[in-house]
Amino acid sequence: GLEKYPDPMAEAFRRRAAELLRVEPGWILCGNGSDDILTIATRAFVGQGHLLRLPYPSYVLYKTLAQIQGARSEEVHFQPDWSLSHRFSAAGDRLRLVCLPNPNSPSGTVVEPDRVLELAERLPCPLLVDEAYVDFADSDCMHLVAENEKILVSRSMSKSYALAGLRFGYVVAQPQVIDGLTKVKDSYNCDALSIAAATAAIGDQAWLAENRKKILATRRRLVAGMRSLGFETVDSQANFTWNTHPEQPAKPLYEELKQRGILVRYMDYPGWGDGLRISVGTDDQINLCLERLRAIL
Repeated sequence: GLEKYPDPMAEAFRRRAAELLRVEPGWILCGNGSDDILTIATRAFVGQGHLLRLPYPSYVLYKTLAQIQGARSEEVHFQPDWSLSHRFSAAGDRLRLVCLPNPNSPSGTVVEPDRVLELAERLPCPLLVDEAYVDFADSDCMHLVAENEKILVSRSMSKSYALAGLRFGYVVAQPQVIDGLTKVKDSYNCDALSIAAATAAIGDQAWLAENRKKILATRRRLVAGMRSLGFETVDSQANFTWNTHPEQPAKPLYEELKQRGILVRYMDYPGWGDGLRISVGTDDQINLCLERLRAIL
């Protein structure tokens, strides 16, 4: 019952996830959303004056977590084709952690597993592969954890399982790494209800497969529709698309869509550029978004 404290290690989820991922439960640590996992990892590996590296543009939380630790952060720009140069895996002054969102946000692009392993082998520190959107992708890096102890893979129940309000995520790493992370996590970072719900959700792989199928089909329609309107839309492996237009500035389009009841993300990255990140909603939502954009253009 809820009068008792929850299981501090969320063992029910660990056991069920371990079966699906084909690892031992001791390779898994659970968190209050994958953001909690990122916080735990940063707290464990990065101290005052240390360096955390991330690609640019990508998830801004990594920089914030470094600041909380009194550490520095270094952004390494993606190449124009959204690949990473060797600079991303170069040694750095007091470099302690590298974070790689894969698929990336806002682009939805993926660094292939062979390349991720190559980066990890060259790095002098852990590489945290943030796979929050991986269930919408064609590949993942989970198998790399057993090949290199420097690789950690974090995942979320918020995206493909549609449980953002639940707040549950987890990380997979070799057991000696999990043991170290456990020492710095909060005592009861996952509540009893979220553990039960997440365990049930990850056990329903048929529902996940069906949800994934629907989202990928709608994503294809969104990409085709945006390109038909003249947008340069990146091939996405997430549940959103990144869109720029060669003639129309992004911010006025965002503001006009908002006036017409369509909410998308306007994102501006100094030194890189701006654009619209559009989530893959329902078919009706995407139809309406494309219709309103067509009217604006």
